[in-house]
Amino acid sequence: MTVEAPRGYAKGRAKRRQILDQAIALFGEVGYRGASLREIATRCGLSHAGLLHHFPTKQSLLLAVLEHRDEVDGARLADGGTGLAVLRGMVDLASLNSTRPGIVELFTVLSAEATAVQHPAHAYFVRRYQTTVRTAERAYEQVRADGALRPGVEVEAAARQFVALMDGLQIQWLLSHRRLDMAAILQAHLQAQLTVPLAAEPPSG
Repeated sequence: MTVEAPRGYAKGRAKRRQILDQAIALFGEVGYRGASLREIATRCGLSHAGLLHHFPTKQSLLLAVLEHRDEVDGARLADGGTGLAVLRGMVDLASLNSTRPGIVELFTVLSAEATAVQHPAHAYFVRRYQTTVRTAERAYEQVRADGALRPGVEVEAAARQFVALMDGLQIQWLLSHRRLDMAAILQAHLQAQLTVPLAAEPPSG
Protein backbone atom coordinates (compact mmCIF):
# COMPACT_ATOMS: atom_id res chain seq x y z
CA MET A 1 0.00 0.00 0.00
CA THR A 2 2.85 2.37 0.70
CA VAL A 3 4.08 1.81 -2.86
CA GLU A 4 0.75 2.14 -4.62
CA ALA A 5 -0.19 5.52 -3.14
CA PRO A 6 2.78 7.46 -4.55
CA ARG A 7 2.41 5.69 -7.89
CA GLY A 8 -1.27 6.62 -8.07
CA TYR A 9 -0.47 10.17 -7.03
CA ALA A 10 2.17 10.51 -9.74
CA LYS A 11 -0.24 9.08 -12.30
CA GLY A 12 -2.89 11.60 -11.24
CA ARG A 13 -0.42 14.47 -11.53
CA ALA A 14 0.61 13.32 -15.00
CA LYS A 15 -3.02 13.14 -16.11
CA ARG A 16 -3.70 16.58 -14.66
CA ARG A 17 -0.71 17.97 -16.58
CA GLN A 18 -2.00 16.35 -19.77
CA ILE A 19 -5.41 17.96 -19.27
CA LEU A 20 -3.78 21.36 -18.75
CA ASP A 21 -1.65 20.96 -21.88
CA GLN A 22 -4.66 20.00 -23.97
CA ALA A 23 -6.75 22.81 -22.50
CA ILE A 24 -4.04 25.35 -23.33
CA ALA A 25 -3.87 23.99 -26.87
CA LEU A 26 -7.64 24.10 -27.36
CA PHE A 27 -8.05 27.52 -25.75
CA GLY A 28 -5.34 28.74 -28.11
CA GLU A 29 -7.17 27.28 -31.11
CA VAL A 30 -10.77 28.29 -30.43
CA GLY A 31 -10.65 30.52 -27.34
CA TYR A 32 -12.10 29.83 -23.90
CA ARG A 33 -15.72 30.29 -24.93
CA GLY A 34 -15.38 28.01 -27.94
CA ALA A 35 -13.70 25.19 -26.06
CA SER A 36 -15.67 22.43 -24.39
CA LEU A 37 -14.74 20.15 -21.53
CA ARG A 38 -15.93 17.18 -23.56
CA GLU A 39 -13.47 17.97 -26.37
CA ILE A 40 -10.61 18.35 -23.88
CA ALA A 41 -11.58 15.05 -22.26
CA THR A 42 -11.61 13.32 -25.65
CA ARG A 43 -8.14 14.64 -26.46
CA CYS A 44 -6.90 13.24 -23.14
CA GLY A 45 -8.54 9.84 -23.63
CA LEU A 46 -10.92 10.49 -20.75
CA SER A 47 -14.66 10.42 -20.30
CA HIS A 48 -16.38 13.66 -19.45
CA ALA A 49 -16.87 12.38 -15.90
CA GLY A 50 -13.20 11.44 -15.74
CA LEU A 51 -12.15 14.99 -16.54
CA LEU A 52 -14.59 16.39 -13.98
CA HIS A 53 -12.81 14.28 -11.36
CA HIS A 54 -9.75 16.49 -11.85
CA PHE A 55 -11.50 19.77 -12.68
CA PRO A 56 -15.15 19.90 -11.58
CA THR A 57 -15.95 23.06 -13.58
CA LYS A 58 -14.71 24.78 -16.71
CA GLN A 59 -13.83 27.79 -14.58
CA SER A 60 -11.63 25.72 -12.27
CA LEU A 61 -9.81 24.39 -15.33
CA LEU A 62 -9.37 27.91 -16.66
CA LEU A 63 -7.77 29.13 -13.44
CA ALA A 64 -5.48 26.10 -13.41
CA VAL A 65 -4.45 26.88 -17.00
CA LEU A 66 -3.60 30.47 -16.09
CA GLU A 67 -1.63 29.39 -13.03
CA HIS A 68 0.17 26.72 -15.04
CA ARG A 69 1.11 29.28 -17.70
CA ASP A 70 2.46 31.57 -15.01
CA GLU A 71 4.54 28.75 -13.53
CA VAL A 72 6.09 27.97 -16.91
CA ASP A 73 6.64 31.63 -17.81
CA GLY A 74 7.96 32.37 -14.32
CA ALA A 75 10.51 29.59 -14.64
CA ARG A 76 11.84 31.28 -17.78
CA LEU A 77 12.38 34.51 -15.86
CA ALA A 78 13.85 32.77 -12.81
CA ASP A 79 16.44 31.17 -15.06
CA GLY A 80 17.43 34.58 -16.41
CA GLY A 81 19.95 35.43 -13.70
CA THR A 82 20.90 39.10 -14.16
CA GLY A 83 18.50 42.02 -14.22
CA LEU A 84 19.13 42.53 -17.92
CA ALA A 85 18.43 38.84 -18.55
CA VAL A 86 15.12 39.03 -16.69
CA LEU A 87 14.05 42.08 -18.70
CA ARG A 88 15.07 40.30 -21.90
CA GLY A 89 13.05 37.33 -20.72
CA MET A 90 9.97 39.51 -20.36
CA VAL A 91 10.44 40.71 -23.93
CA ASP A 92 10.80 37.09 -25.02
CA LEU A 93 7.49 36.31 -23.31
CA ALA A 94 5.85 38.91 -25.53
CA SER A 95 7.26 37.07 -28.55
CA LEU A 96 5.94 33.79 -27.17
CA ASN A 97 2.52 35.33 -26.56
CA SER A 98 2.33 36.35 -30.20
CA THR A 99 2.16 32.62 -31.03
CA ARG A 100 -0.79 31.92 -28.69
CA PRO A 101 -3.53 34.48 -29.45
CA GLY A 102 -6.26 32.42 -27.79
CA ILE A 103 -4.49 32.51 -24.44
CA VAL A 104 -3.73 36.25 -24.82
CA GLU A 105 -7.38 37.00 -25.57
CA LEU A 106 -8.49 34.85 -22.67
CA PHE A 107 -6.12 36.60 -20.26
CA THR A 108 -7.09 40.07 -21.50
CA VAL A 109 -10.83 39.49 -21.11
CA LEU A 110 -10.53 37.78 -17.74
CA SER A 111 -8.19 40.36 -16.24
CA ALA A 112 -10.73 43.08 -17.00
CA GLU A 113 -13.66 41.04 -15.68
CA ALA A 114 -11.73 40.12 -12.54
CA THR A 115 -11.44 43.72 -11.38
CA ALA A 116 -14.78 43.03 -9.70
CA VAL A 117 -14.06 41.83 -6.15
CA GLN A 118 -16.69 39.10 -6.36
CA HIS A 119 -15.20 37.57 -9.52
CA PRO A 120 -13.74 34.08 -8.84
CA ALA A 121 -10.46 35.04 -10.52
CA HIS A 122 -10.07 38.33 -8.62
CA ALA A 123 -7.60 37.02 -6.04
CA TYR A 124 -5.57 35.28 -8.76
CA PHE A 125 -5.09 38.47 -10.76
CA VAL A 126 -4.30 40.54 -7.67
CA ARG A 127 -1.52 38.08 -6.79
CA ARG A 128 -0.33 37.88 -10.37
CA TYR A 129 0.13 41.62 -10.79
CA GLN A 130 1.85 41.93 -7.43
CA THR A 131 4.29 39.18 -8.42
CA THR A 132 4.89 40.52 -11.94
CA VAL A 133 5.55 44.07 -10.76
CA ARG A 134 7.92 42.80 -8.05
CA THR A 135 9.82 40.74 -10.64
CA ALA A 136 10.22 43.76 -12.91
CA GLU A 137 11.17 45.99 -9.99
CA ARG A 138 13.90 43.61 -8.80
CA ALA A 139 15.24 43.43 -12.36
CA TYR A 140 15.39 47.21 -12.64
CA GLU A 141 17.07 47.44 -9.23
CA GLN A 142 19.76 45.02 -10.34
CA VAL A 143 20.24 46.88 -13.61
CA ARG A 144 20.69 50.11 -11.64
CA ALA A 145 23.16 48.42 -9.28
CA ASP A 146 25.13 47.25 -12.34
CA GLY A 147 25.32 50.84 -13.60
CA ALA A 148 23.25 50.11 -16.69
CA LEU A 149 20.18 52.24 -15.91
CA ARG A 150 19.99 55.81 -17.19
CA PRO A 151 19.93 58.58 -14.57
CA GLY A 152 16.45 59.75 -13.70
CA VAL A 153 14.73 56.38 -14.24
CA GLU A 154 12.83 55.63 -11.02
CA VAL A 155 12.77 51.88 -10.39
CA GLU A 156 9.27 51.39 -8.97
CA ALA A 157 7.61 53.62 -11.56
CA ALA A 158 9.58 52.02 -14.39
CA ALA A 159 8.51 48.54 -13.28
CA ARG A 160 4.82 49.45 -13.18
CA GLN A 161 5.03 51.27 -16.49
CA PHE A 162 6.68 48.29 -18.14
CA VAL A 163 4.03 45.85 -16.91
CA ALA A 164 1.29 48.25 -18.00
CA LEU A 165 2.92 48.55 -21.42
CA MET A 166 3.11 44.78 -21.80
CA ASP A 167 -0.58 44.30 -21.08
CA GLY A 168 -1.70 47.37 -23.01
CA LEU A 169 0.18 46.17 -26.07
CA GLN A 170 -1.64 42.85 -25.89
CA ILE A 171 -4.96 44.66 -26.29
CA GLN A 172 -3.65 46.70 -29.21
CA TRP A 173 -2.16 43.56 -30.75
CA LEU A 174 -5.50 41.76 -30.61
CA LEU A 175 -7.33 44.75 -32.08
CA SER A 176 -4.75 45.15 -34.86
CA HIS A 177 -5.40 41.57 -35.99
CA ARG A 178 -1.97 40.56 -34.66
CA ARG A 179 -0.02 42.93 -36.89
CA LEU A 180 1.65 44.77 -34.00
CA ASP A 181 5.17 43.72 -33.02
CA MET A 182 4.83 43.67 -29.24
CA ALA A 183 8.37 42.46 -28.57
CA ALA A 184 9.98 45.14 -30.73
CA ILE A 185 8.06 47.93 -28.97
CA LEU A 186 8.95 46.58 -25.53
CA GLN A 187 12.59 46.22 -26.51
CA ALA A 188 12.73 49.81 -27.77
CA HIS A 189 11.12 51.04 -24.56
CA LEU A 190 13.65 49.21 -22.42
CA GLN A 191 16.61 50.22 -24.53
CA ALA A 192 15.72 53.90 -24.07
CA GLN A 193 16.12 53.38 -20.30
CA LEU A 194 19.48 51.61 -20.50
CA THR A 195 23.06 52.78 -20.92
CA VAL A 196 24.11 49.46 -22.46
CA PRO A 197 22.60 47.25 -25.15
CA LEU A 198 19.76 45.14 -23.77
CA ALA A 199 21.63 42.04 -24.94
CA ALA A 200 24.73 42.98 -22.95
CA GLU A 201 25.81 41.42 -19.67
CA PRO A 202 26.94 43.58 -16.75
CA PRO A 203 30.68 43.75 -16.08
CA SER A 204 31.94 41.13 -13.65
CA GLY A 205 33.18 42.18 -10.26
